[in-house]
This record gives sequence, C-alpha cells and structure tokens, in this order.
Amino acid sequence: MEPMLATLAEAPLVDPNLVYEPKYDGIRALVEVAPAKAKGAVDVIIASRRGNDKSRQFPEVVESLARWAKRRQGGGQDGVLLDGEIVALDDAGDPVGFERLQERIHQSSPREVARLRGERPVAFVVFDILRDGREDLTGLPLALRRARLEAALEGGLDTTLRIARQERADGTALMQEARARGWEGIVAKDARSTYKAGRRTMDWRKLKLVKRQELVIGGFSEAKGTRSHFGALLVGLPTEGGKLRFAGHVGGGFTEKELAHVMRLLTARKAAASPFDGPLPPGGGRPQFVRPELVAEVQFAEWTSEGYLRQPVYLGLRDDLVPASLNIEVKPPPAPAPAPPTALAPPELEAIVAAFEKLAARGGGKLEVPGAVLDLGNLGKPLWPALGLTKGDLFRYYLAVAPYLLPVVRDRPLVMKRFPDGIAGNTFYQQRAPEPVPRGVRSERVDIGDEVPARLVGGDLATLLHMVQLAVISQDPWFSRVQSPFEMDCAAIDLDPMSEAPFSRVRDVARWVKHELDALGIPGWLKTSGSRGLHIFLPLRPGTSYESGMIFCQIVASFVVHRHPEAATVERTVSKRDPKTVYVDCLQNISGKTLACAYSARASDYAGASTPLAWDELTDDLDPRAFTIKTLPERLAAVGDLWAGLREAPGIDLGAALERAQGRSG
Repeated sequence: MEPMLATLAEAPLVDPNLVYEPKYDGIRALVEVAPAKAKGAVDVIIASRRGNDKSRQFPEVVESLARWAKRRQGGGQDGVLLDGEIVALDDAGDPVGFERLQERIHQSSPREVARLRGERPVAFVVFDILRDGREDLTGLPLALRRARLEAALEGGLDTTLRIARQERADGTALMQEARARGWEGIVAKDARSTYKAGRRTMDWRKLKLVKRQELVIGGFSEAKGTRSHFGALLVGLPTEGGKLRFAGHVGGGFTEKELAHVMRLLTARKAAASPFDGPLPPGGGRPQFVRPELVAEVQFAEWTSEGYLRQPVYLGLRDDLVPASLNIEVKPPPAPAPAPPTALAPPELEAIVAAFEKLAARGGGKLEVPGAVLDLGNLGKPLWPALGLTKGDLFRYYLAVAPYLLPVVRDRPLVMKRFPDGIAGNTFYQQRAPEPVPRGVRSERVDIGDEVPARLVGGDLATLLHMVQLAVISQDPWFSRVQSPFEMDCAAIDLDPMSEAPFSRVRDVARWVKHELDALGIPGWLKTSGSRGLHIFLPLRPGTSYESGMIFCQIVASFVVHRHPEAATVERTVSKRDPKTVYVDCLQNISGKTLACAYSARASDYAGASTPLAWDELTDDLDPRAFTIKTLPERLAAVGDLWAGLREAPGIDLGAALERAQGRSG
C-alpha cells in the first residue's frame, strides 16, 4: 500500500469538519506489525514512501513497536498497519527538522547505526491506522480511525512510539505554536474523509510556513578557496521530456562530513552529457554533470522571476524518493522562453494584412503566416447580419489586435464556440481540436484524465486565424496553462446583469468589488465582457489550485452581497434571482470552464470586444457598447496594452489575504 498524501493548499483555521496536526518533518513510513512464526515473536517492517525497508536504520522504533505488539497479543490481536512519520528528536525530546535525521536514513553499518541511535534519537509519530487484525479500516472516516488508533495505542506509548497531536475544529493555537517554534507548518484533515491510498487529495491539506522542495541533482560546480569536494549542487525540476529544468546552485547547509558523503555519490554517477534542458545560465563556474538519480531536499526563500531558487539551503538527500515521483508544491514562474513566432514585428504583420486583403478580394485562398500556410474561405459569410459584418471582418479584427491578444492566450487550452450560421443561427461548443489540424496550428493532449485526444492551444497567429476560419468568434481560454493544467494563474469575478438590471448597476457592483479588493490589499484588472457585463481578474501565485482561487473570489463576492443585497446576488438558481440584480459569478473559476479573454470579439448584437479598462474609466457615462471590433483597434493605438499589468503582476498571497478577510468579516 502507498500512503495517502496531502496537498499544499489553503484551509480555514476554524472549521468543525477539520482536525489539525503538526506538519512533522521526517520520513513518512507505513509500518506493519504482525506476529512472527516463532511463538511470542513479532515482525516489524518499516517501509518508506519509496517502498524501501528502513527497519535496520531505526532499531529503536522496531523494538518499541514489538514491545507494544506483545502486550496487545495477550488480547488476541494479530497485527496492524500504521501510518506515521519517523522524526529526529532534540535534546529535550521534541521533534526537530529533517536535516538532523539525514545521517541515519542512509546508514547500513550496524556499528554506525548503534552509535547514531545514541547521538541522533528518533521517534515514530503515528497518525493513522489502516488495518487492525484482518479488518481493513481505510473505508472508515478519519474521526473513527483516530478513535481506533487511540484505543490501540493506549498504554503502549513511550518516548519512541508516539501518537500525533491533534486539535479538532480550531487550528489557530496550533498554527501560532508552529510559527513560534519554527515548524514547517501544520496539516488540516477532513475528519469525514476515508483513506485514499497513493493519492494526493484536498481531504488533507498542508499549510506551510517555510518553502521546501525536493529537487533532482544534475551536477555540481568545482570547489574554490577553502571549500573541499565541490562548490555547489546543480539542481533541477523534472520535465515531461525527461530532462531537468535548471533551478539553481545549492551551496549552503553542508558540513564537511556531508560534503564528502555527497561527493562519493556524485563521483559514482558522473556523466559526460548535461541532464538539463537547454544551456545553464552564466556564472557558477565550470559544471560537472551526473546522472539525474539523486534527490535533495532544499529550503529556500522564494522563486525568482527567472524561475531560480533564492537563498537555497541544503537539508539532505532523500533516498525514500525517486525523481519521477517528485511533487512540485511551490512551483516557480514559467521558465523564460524565447519570443514565439507570433511576436510579429510590425512590418511582418503589415505584410500579412496586405496579403490577406489581396486574398479577400479573390474571395479566399492560401495565407502564409509564421509556421503555417492556412486555407481561408467563405470570407463573405455574414456573422453579424444586422450589422453587415462578415467572417472577413472578424479576420481583419483579429489581425489588428493579435499583438495584444496572443500573449493573453499563450499556452492556454481553448474552448471553441462555433457560429457556422452567424450569431443568429445554431451554435455549438467544441472541446477537441478538429481533425485534421493544419500544420503549424497548435494542438496538444492535455492530461487531465478525460477522453479529449487533443485541444487547440493559444499563443500563435496560425491557431488564432484557423479558429476564425472555423467560425469561432470569441477566444475562451482556460485559467491555467498546458504546463500546469490543475493550477490557475488568474481568477475572475464575472458581473452578469439580470434581465432588468441596467448597466449603471453593474458599474456600482464593480466599484464595490474594487472597494473590497482594496481593503484586502489585492489588485484587480477590469474589462468589459463584450456583452452586458464586466469582468474583474486577479493574478494568482504559481501553484494555486482552482478550488483556492474560486473560494477566494466567493469570499469577496459574499462581502459585496452582504453589504448590498438589493443590487448583487450569488444565488445560483436563475429563477430565484431578482431580475434587477447583478449576479456575482465565481463559478467560472472551475477547472475547464472559461471566460472570453481580454481583446476577444463577442457574439453580442453590437459585435462587442472585451476591452481592458483603467479603473478611473468606470464613470457614470461609461457605455460598454462603445467597445466593438470596429472601434477597439483605434483605442489600442491610443492607450496601449492595459492588460499587460495583469500578466506581469506578482501573484496574490492568498494565505495573507484570507487572514485579512477573516479580520474584515469579523
């Protein structure tokens, strides 16, 4: 069996359905204790997450569990399976950091194990029971498993065998203690949850106070000055292509003894070829490369904007983990990428526009764009019949705004809403990329566990124009990118007016949302929806889950609705909403859902375009119908890219924002 894993995510510190435990900083272990063949004997097997037997490294844990099991055998028990953490102890007998444990986890010499047992004592902290005798307990809720665990361990605890601390319904004091004592953090667990072996779920959530990450060692730099063995480790994150994305140089945190130990392991793995994806950044001395087999745990301050570790400190090697199994909890910003083919120079774009107009005069034909040759036709098809606007006009619009729109949809899966008969005709949504996809149009399989073989992915001119050829009017990207489909990098609050709500009411609600965001210290970016509403977008940090982003938006919405119930609502059922109110919609922040992005054309009756606005433009005379596919190109030439600030903004610290929100709600 593999252990159930926790997810790094926000969780309330007060919740009647949650229990809170310290985040123990050691080695996760599943321990089987069962009667041996010899009468009165007990077998104890300690398995790491990787499945390695750690019984020889921690004989005091084996002995303590054996003593406890022998006492239980008198009651007719015949074995248990326990889940917990082996932790190092300080001189006072309290659990301390992983770095104090690292000498013991690699040691196999009985003499050294005996010596370290006295110098580096450990304890096994148990927090779950998965099997009791022949009874499988994984289907029971956590609260009942905890009761069974407490009953099983009653009278058997000592300095080596311990039960995890647990606070029910309120983790505030435990979190305060974690901060005061320098713990890694705490874990919030749903008391109703069953045990999901081998899965990382939101039922268990880690609330971390320090940033730590397991990283793969791909090389080292030469030692300089008085430093022996090597200067720093070259570490990276695994990529889908089997290479490593370089994450930085780790030179701090080593003792002389650990330098020698790690150097022996590196020497045995030397390699001629670099395991890193692309050249290393300058600096750091001449690198020596190794096979990417070793995993190091590193503590660091933050990720830089270039995606490198800031102030990294080596904590130890992790032989209980393999590179392929690493979970990247606090993700770095996307790696700097070379300018894509769609970053068109003005002369190049002007040439494409001129070629399109020649093609349009002939009624269609082949258009050459960077990386592709597209077959465009039926350009005279009316898409907005009442306005006399055609598919050709939509092509002209997207060619005009491409430099602004393409960065918005770059690397994002796209959902297509197709209008083969114009906005007044039948429409349909399409998730999968149409087949065949022209060469140069980007389509990829996005691994989210569904059956869609490939999706169109935004960011290049060929894909954008191919979608127009398919009569896709709006650009509807995910809130995440193909590189991290389960993590959103922005969230949105959609202000959707009901049938009798004037736009003046939408303006008021937008101002109230802005007021709440300002009170929480949160920046927001405003745009028209291209129809009757407004959208407010929030930048999020790498690694933010969809659930976290949606919950935060719902909190902001609840503040607005609580203070202005006559004008705003979060009622999900349309028939129950007051037709004069504005629906503050946060449900678009669900994985796979979309909103029309900035600069997208819309299938509204006035051919609207979703237009970024400065907040001081939210005046009483603002008219969303002034922003259309005919007028927006001229506005862009005058005001520039107002959406660039969202792409460049540091993400919101949701943890700090939620703490401020709790105080504001109080």
